[in-house]
Amino acid sequence: MGKIKVTKCDIEGLCVIEPTVFGDERGYFMETYNLNDFKAEGLDMVFVQDNQSMSVKNVLRGLHFQKQYPQGKLVRVVKGRVFDVAVDLRRKSSTYGKWFGVELSDENKKQFYIPEGFAHGFVVLSDVAEFTYKCTDFYHPGDEGGLAWNDPDIGIDWPVEDTSKLILSEKDKKWKGLKDTFSF
Repeated sequence: MGKIKVTKCDIEGLCVIEPTVFGDERGYFMETYNLNDFKAEGLDMVFVQDNQSMSVKNVLRGLHFQKQYPQGKLVRVVKGRVFDVAVDLRRKSSTYGKWFGVELSDENKKQFYIPEGFAHGFVVLSDVAEFTYKCTDFYHPGDEGGLAWNDPDIGIDWPVEDTSKLILSEKDKKWKGLKDTFSF
């Protein structure tokens, strides 16, 4: 039924996916995932877990990854707006340490695929955001890794006016920079 538009990003493996949206006076319908459509675009990942979170404005979650059980993630926003970021942690990649960011919202309905080997995070731009994502591996407690959201060696340009108003978990406040972090 619905086809997708896949836009490859400057960093190999990352892509923005836009579903076909069918709308009328009643509202809209879209397929957020269709195995056949994804395979037709060369995206043959297998998802094993779905997650959803809700966050308020200025919450920054990330930058997270799993060390021994890396996860690919297909992320999207079902309510609100976020700025979503992936950082390449693949040591042998020509784009190691580089980042890519995209705004995801309930209005633009874009999805972002982040393959294994990347750190991932987002900051909430709207009053509230509901964020959902599919994962290619299960979450393994004790296997977590993370990067400092403000590491100058990465230089993410977070679109927030006042970074002193960001809300981070205690865990996310303690992550180190890229130079002191695990790489794939």
